[in-house]
Amino acid sequence: MTLREILKMGDARLLRIAQPVAVFDTDELHVLVSDMLYTMQSVNGAGLAAPQIGVDLQVVIFGSDQINPRYPEAPVVPRTVLINPVITPLDAAEESDWEGCLSVPGLRGMVPRLRRIRYTGFDQYGDPIDRTAEGFHARVVQHECDHLIGTLYPMRIRDFRQFGYTEVLFPGIDASADD
Repeated sequence: MTLREILKMGDARLLRIAQPVAVFDTDELHVLVSDMLYTMQSVNGAGLAAPQIGVDLQVVIFGSDQINPRYPEAPVVPRTVLINPVITPLDAAEESDWEGCLSVPGLRGMVPRLRRIRYTGFDQYGDPIDRTAEGFHARVVQHECDHLIGTLYPMRIRDFRQFGYTEVLFPGIDASADD
């Protein structure tokens, strides 16, 4: 496992469109997933997308086995490796909540997201994934998948009066690495 550098907002590589994974269950893909998990865990991330470490592939990981200290009120989201994801809205309802990002450290913003989604794709072995999600789980999936289309959460903020430094907005929450 290698700790990878996480690109920061302003790096043009974060704005590219990621390519689909064509071959599963390869040594290269397993190393990428392992490095992503290690990198995400090292900074208490809720998720990480391959473009955030400079890899232009449609690979996202998210979730954990326990409550995330940076999102203490959020429910546990199952740890997932999701490749070539497709998100389908289950209805038009949206909800807004605070988001942060490992590529936008120290900041949080109020972001509207679909409340209920279905997501499909594959794990690193090529096995299909088909789940429905709502609330925080749906938010995390949408946030990570946005990275695959070159979108960072500040691009989705509608009211910039609800955007600022985590340490100011939420004193006491670890703002050292937001995602």
